[in-house]
Amino acid sequence: MLKFLNRVVGGSGSGPKDLPYNIGEPYPSAWGSWTHFRGTSKDDGSQVSIFSITGSNAQDGHLAAARNGVKRLRTVRHPNILSFLHSTETETMDASTTKHTIYIVTEPVMPLSEKIKELSLQNIQRDEYYAWGLHQIAKAVSFLNNDCKLVHANVCLASVVVTQTLDWKLHAFDVLSEFDGSNEASAGPMLQYAWLVGSQYKPVELLKSDWAAVRKSPPWAIDSWGLGCLIYELFSGLKLSKTEELRNTASIPKSLLPDYQRLLSAMPSRRLNTSKLIENSAYFQNKLVDTIHFMEILNLKDSVEKDTFFRKLPNLAEQLPRQIVLKKLLPLLASALEFGSAAAPALTALLKMGSWLSIEEFSVKVLPTIVKLFASNDRAIRVGLLQHVDQFGESLSAQIVDEQVYPHVATGFSDTSAFLRELTLKSMLVLAPKLSQRTISGSLLKYLSKLQVDEEPAIRTNTTILLGNIASHLNEGTRKRVLINAFTVRALRDTFSPARGAGIMALCATSSYYDITEISTRILPNVVVLIIDPDNDVRSKAFQAVDQFLQIVKQTYEKTNSGDTAGAAGVGMSSMPGNASLLGWAMSSLTLKGKPAEQASLALVNTSTSLTKTTSDSSSVMDTPSTAPAHVSATTDFSDQHVPESPTSTDGWGELENGIQEEHESDKDGWDDIEPLEEPTPSPALANIQAAQKRPVLQPESQPKQASLRPKNTAKVVKDEDDDLWGSIAAPAPKTSSKALNLKTSRAVDDDDDPWAAIAAPLPTTKAKPLAAGRGRGAKPAAPKLGAQRINRTSSSGV
Repeated sequence: MLKFLNRVVGGSGSGPKDLPYNIGEPYPSAWGSWTHFRGTSKDDGSQVSIFSITGSNAQDGHLAAARNGVKRLRTVRHPNILSFLHSTETETMDASTTKHTIYIVTEPVMPLSEKIKELSLQNIQRDEYYAWGLHQIAKAVSFLNNDCKLVHANVCLASVVVTQTLDWKLHAFDVLSEFDGSNEASAGPMLQYAWLVGSQYKPVELLKSDWAAVRKSPPWAIDSWGLGCLIYELFSGLKLSKTEELRNTASIPKSLLPDYQRLLSAMPSRRLNTSKLIENSAYFQNKLVDTIHFMEILNLKDSVEKDTFFRKLPNLAEQLPRQIVLKKLLPLLASALEFGSAAAPALTALLKMGSWLSIEEFSVKVLPTIVKLFASNDRAIRVGLLQHVDQFGESLSAQIVDEQVYPHVATGFSDTSAFLRELTLKSMLVLAPKLSQRTISGSLLKYLSKLQVDEEPAIRTNTTILLGNIASHLNEGTRKRVLINAFTVRALRDTFSPARGAGIMALCATSSYYDITEISTRILPNVVVLIIDPDNDVRSKAFQAVDQFLQIVKQTYEKTNSGDTAGAAGVGMSSMPGNASLLGWAMSSLTLKGKPAEQASLALVNTSTSLTKTTSDSSSVMDTPSTAPAHVSATTDFSDQHVPESPTSTDGWGELENGIQEEHESDKDGWDDIEPLEEPTPSPALANIQAAQKRPVLQPESQPKQASLRPKNTAKVVKDEDDDLWGSIAAPAPKTSSKALNLKTSRAVDDDDDPWAAIAAPLPTTKAKPLAAGRGRGAKPAAPKLGAQRINRTSSSGV
């Protein structure tokens, strides 16, 4: 019961009650009588190191020296001396014995001997790391001896610990004391606690307790000897057991050997000052030491030195020990970028080092710095972030992108630099999938709408490509409202040929989002125009797109005829294996082309003319199953002809498809709208209409044609009113007079008529057809065009 109460009052395995830290597992080694534990804070769980020492009574010599060490560690501050956090002394009862324990809490560190085993460095990388560590300990000792006039008197391998960033730090201040050669009492703690130091680490004067010689020697004499002992233990890999072993120099690097021998001089006055060791030794001049030293004094360097250093750093980092780069250089670099002391090229080195981390470590060590850098006003930093966004974009969470990253990135859309606008645009390929629908609809699409009319043709092209790639991340309503307008109204009519090509490819890549009505009335009419585009690449893409969308229409028609309405509604390009790669290929080709501003001089007049002619041609082709492609390049101008509305266009493309597949389908498929003409007796309404049409044009020449009103099933081609329009332009004079037809009726053409040969026939001499005259062609003045000449001849001949 008493033991239980003691644990409750004095603390259990997690530490004493008044210690705000949890004590974890101990390390296998520590200096002197101390025990080194891993620990965590009870407040935030952060890692710490906890050192403890226990004595049987308050006057125990070890505890007295420990109190001296706690006092010194609390008051002495230096980057290479262990950082003090907290200390406490407790008294506990164990059975009938009272125990006194002193706890020191410091930053998280590991004994140097354990860290060396963990790193397992070899050859040059080992020597470079040892050089950096010795450089740090030498600075700490020099600070104590020369600046503070203190003597550590206990420098050895056990008194050195390593931080999480692989920095070496000096601790074990139990014997630390002031040094004043004129004051005999100044070396009191050293005199009192010298017995704590192993005899193998003591110089001759200290070993003999010759305090007069100690006071006459320089303040660095004792610690220079200890530094020599540390060098021996470090390179030999053995714990020093007796002073004579220091004569064995086989493992000491040759560049360090002269300084090593001067540190261990038998005469205290001739021992090398540690400050001189740092300045003069060629051993400390290596790539690792120079790199870290440059980073630590970065604020003292000018912009030229910084720029040169950071441009070399990515290649230099590959030659340095990987763990040191990740644990030491990477935090230094991230801090320098975050606080503005590093130049923009440092971002490349940061991301390269970050690529060597695991995903979890990258999110902790690199991403916070990158997110803060997006708020930087340095344009070079912003450019670097946008150029490398693909390297870290996937690691960013959607919330961070939407709330912290995008608001800063979006300022680049309206930047005066075209290069920055384009980089901002391309970065959206990675960031847009992580944006909320509210941000996409309320902000991103507004910027993209402006960029589609940007003065730079490359930016307009890439905007179209981006829309095609992020279409899957838009909601259905936004896709209906944006995609077709962006790709047809703007992209397909752009004067820059790669922009038109990008528009076609974007339509193909997003074809699964369009229904059959949109394809037939809004997409195909605009794409067909480009099959006569001046640019060969655009023409090629246009033909592929026409084939692709016609295939969709055909599949829909077949499913509709078979009664599968659900399947017809779901027909899209998602089943075509090449669909996903179309848009990506466009992006890579544009990247190879760069920014072809010289191609922007494409003649706008020629493009407009081609658009006008081809639009009218496409509307005429709809009802011409077999001969339509032959007339696409016709020079006749139909710009005054009205473009069919959506239902007409849909029906027309459906008839074209069934005309192509006529040999595979029954004679009835695709022609259901003409079936009433095959009835034995027309309806009364239709009979009245036909009678009204016959009366104004009754002439002797037209009588033989009466017998052919109803088409025959053998070797006859059905043609509607638009076919008659093509005939009025290019066909020779018919043998009989034509006759006005109803919009829903058809006439049969004899097998002997050859419409292809008729193109080269002599000028027609027959009278004007009522249908052509009704279309307003007679009002045109005489012109070299074929249609106008025919109308003039008809007018001169009279009725």
